Amino acid sequence: MKIGLFFGSFNPIHVGHLIIGKYILNNTELDQVWYVVSPQNPFKSQSGLLNEYHRLHLVNIAIEGEPGLKVCNIEFGLPKPSYTIDTLTYLEERYPGINFAIIMGEDSFSNLDKWKSGNLIKERYELYVYKRNGSDANSKENSRTHIIDAPVLNISSSYVRAQIRAGKSIRYLVTDPVYNEIMQAGYYR
Repeated sequence: MKIGLFFGSFNPIHVGHLIIGKYILNNTELDQVWYVVSPQNPFKSQSGLLNEYHRLHLVNIAIEGEPGLKVCNIEFGLPKPSYTIDTLTYLEERYPGINFAIIMGEDSFSNLDKWKSGNLIKERYELYVYKRNGSDANSKENSRTHIIDAPVLNISSSYVRAQIRAGKSIRYLVTDPVYNEIMQAGYYR
C-alpha cells in the first residue's frame, strides 16, 4: 500500500486542502491520502493557532465519508515541535510494509533544505509537489519528485481566519460541516 502524507496545521482546513488531496489521490498511484495534523510546526508561530484537538476535529468532519482520505493524529504523541523526518521514522516503525510519500506545496519544497534532515527526506521519500504561485519546483525535479499540476485556489488558512475576524462570510471557503462548527464554536474571532 502506498500512502501520501499531507502535513499541515490545518488552521483551519479549507476547500483548497481538500481539492489538492482528492486530485492527488485520483491522479497518482497513491492508495490513500492522510491529512497529518501537526500540533506545532517549527516554522509557524503558536499565536493564533487553534487548539490541536479542535483542528483535528475540523479535519475529521471535513473529510468524513470521503473514500481514500484519512485523518492522522500521529504527531499528537510525538515531541513538539513536529519534525517531518521524526514522524516518518515513527510511522515506518508502526506500519511496516506501507510505502509513505509526502505531499507538499512548491513553497515547502523550495524550503526543504531548511528542514531537519531535508536532504534525507529528498533521498528516501517520494515527493508529490503541487504547484503554487511564485515558485518553480520544476527546476528541482528528480526521479523521486513528482510535480503535480493540481487545481489550486488562492485560499489560505490565514485568509479564512482574517475573514472570520473581519466578520465576513467564509461559506464556500470551507465545507459546510466545518463552517457550521467554526460558527457555532466561535473559533478564530
